[in-house]
Amino acid sequence: MLRNAKELHGLTIRATDGEIGTVDQVYLEDESWAIRYLTVDTGGWLGGRQVLISPFAVIDADWEAKRLDVALTKEHVQNSPDINTHQPVSRQHEAEFNRYYGYPYYWGGPFLWGPAYYPGGVSPASKYPVVEHIPSESVDSHLRSITAITGYHIEATDGELGHLDGFMVDDQAWAIRYIEVATKNWWPGKKVLVSPAWIQRVSWEDSKVFVGLSREAIRSAPEFFDCSPITRVYESQIYSHYGRPPYWLHEAEYRPSLSLSGV
Repeated sequence: MLRNAKELHGLTIRATDGEIGTVDQVYLEDESWAIRYLTVDTGGWLGGRQVLISPFAVIDADWEAKRLDVALTKEHVQNSPDINTHQPVSRQHEAEFNRYYGYPYYWGGPFLWGPAYYPGGVSPASKYPVVEHIPSESVDSHLRSITAITGYHIEATDGELGHLDGFMVDDQAWAIRYIEVATKNWWPGKKVLVSPAWIQRVSWEDSKVFVGLSREAIRSAPEFFDCSPITRVYESQIYSHYGRPPYWLHEAEYRPSLSLSGV
């Protein structure tokens, strides 16, 4: 199911033996557009320290109660590597984090999550081998806060047309399936969805996202309403409009053992 990334903010994170804290920031990787980490504000429990939680740890979600359950103990989290979440998270820090929890390196395999397309809900240490060395070409991290990217200008092939207003997240793969493009700079009030696969590049210096679509193609795309659920029928209309193959065709063979929805 697709959910607005804004729903993640403020979620309570519950370990197997009690609550850890609440989600503060959401970090995506700007190459694959997958959500790699949640930063969790632990409040007074760890003296205000923030910790990272990977989607690998999530075993269930209660969206009505605004809670994520993780396959971790409070002690496990307390003893995790100390990472300054207010600074860029380096690939070396990620490697240390993954070694501690026994997670596979997502950059070390052919799929979105390394050896698999979905993070699943079971500790990866029991399923996947952990890579012991960081490839030399994978020194730099590509993590970005979705809060920092929200508001970036959207540049079509023939000019600017709006801004990035939000993100729609696949709650099985933890992938950003669509960015919300608010076109009020051009057509007041209209909002449409664009796949990250159609993004040509991002200028972090100029706060611009360049997409390989014309303004007319985006103007005439099916309109997106915040209050409406995104169905597979609606998604098919989007891909049909742009003349692109849908993402679920090449992912059909990779089935998750457990999703964020607990299904």
